[in-house]
Amino acid sequence: MSSRLRRNAVVVAMALLVCGAAALNWKFSGDRATEEAKETQETGTKILGEAALVSGREDGGEEEPGQVDETEVYTGSDYFASARLTRQQARDSAVSLLQEAAEQEGADQTVANEASEGIAVLASYTMKEAQIENLVTAKGYADCVAFMGEDSISVVVSTGTGELTKEDVAKITDITMTETGYPASGIKIMAAN
Repeated sequence: MSSRLRRNAVVVAMALLVCGAAALNWKFSGDRATEEAKETQETGTKILGEAALVSGREDGGEEEPGQVDETEVYTGSDYFASARLTRQQARDSAVSLLQEAAEQEGADQTVANEASEGIAVLASYTMKEAQIENLVTAKGYADCVAFMGEDSISVVVSTGTGELTKEDVAKITDITMTETGYPASGIKIMAAN
């Protein structure tokens, strides 16, 4: 097998692992956060990092406008924060696996090089996604999250109305094409409901 095919196989395998880790993490982190929130309410115990403690409100009063309740973020009411967290956790898992493969005793140099290339690719995706998200929100959209793959990217945008106009799609496509180099056919843009 040529080194190019091997490299491509490693990249595809890592992409599948990242997607699988993201799906599992999404499923289990939401379930676990819901269970922890229920336990906290039942026992009345405060947990370090709980929204009431972070905001300084221990009296059970309502939060001030503009503050985000952390329990809502993990149970899905803030899609964008949850999506970013899940994406980052999946990437961290993939990078950890690649680092272990590269540092494994007895691994040959090509495996170490491919693992290093995989880490560089994931880091590049992270940088491009963040840049796209920042540029899209700078254009006046409420929020944005991007999910980049090997030859495609999905961008989810909060428009306020829940709908995208042709002008919105054109602006976001232009930003995404400029940052990634992907053709318009590799870009999927969706409005968050």
